Amino acid sequence: MLPSRRERPARVPAALTLLLVAAAGGALAACGDSGGLRSAGATPAARSPARLWPDLTPASSPAYDIGEVDNEVVKGVAVPGGDIRDVDPVSVVRAEISAHPDDYEGDGAPYRETARRMADCGPDGVAGERGRCPVLRPYYRDLTGDGRPEMTLGFALLPQKLTAVRVYTVEKDRLVRVMSYDDAVSAVELAGRAVIVRSPSEVAGYEYRLQWTWDADQRAMLLTSDEMLRTDGGQHTGRPSASPSRSASPSRAASPSASAR
Repeated sequence: MLPSRRERPARVPAALTLLLVAAAGGALAACGDSGGLRSAGATPAARSPARLWPDLTPASSPAYDIGEVDNEVVKGVAVPGGDIRDVDPVSVVRAEISAHPDDYEGDGAPYRETARRMADCGPDGVAGERGRCPVLRPYYRDLTGDGRPEMTLGFALLPQKLTAVRVYTVEKDRLVRVMSYDDAVSAVELAGRAVIVRSPSEVAGYEYRLQWTWDADQRAMLLTSDEMLRTDGGQHTGRPSASPSRSASPSRAASPSASAR
């Protein structure tokens, strides 16, 4: 029968107590300090955030247009029955080329080779099967939470060796682009209702990680995270700016970090 919590243990004679303490001390001395507690050093004092230049007049408008909201109806592309899976991805890219001829058409256009290679895309809308077609296979996932899939589409921007990443949804049987970004892309991921783009960094051992998340008020995917991370998984800092993109951000050297805004 287990003793009650109210019961006190029997007293141990003082002489026996001293003997037990001495024996325990000898055992610890024989074993050294292995397994014992060790000091981790001084703990740095906690400091509250320091606000700099409190008299500085707050800015009322952004200095750079980094394209926070991208919401544009794609003209000339039908959405049969409102199902985005029935949309021809090659036709979507052709519609963008037609809407931005300065970027794709002519010998001086930065992405002229993309427009030329569109002729290598199959007429049945299957992207990339001929090897030279710049359109990548689309992916479908519900990113807005309305129970219907959105289309995440990518295509090569040649000869610049960049990749265009786009997200489209359907509103009232119209195809609407809700995210657009161009960069030298290492990887693209869909995580929950977010689109994550990884890009190489100029700093050895680091990469950029940008995340777009659906915003119901803006009806668009917003750039909600802009980080510079170690390639071994450790976090470093927000990157100084996003990379060149017509509708996503200015050049890296021109603008502040989106994560610092």
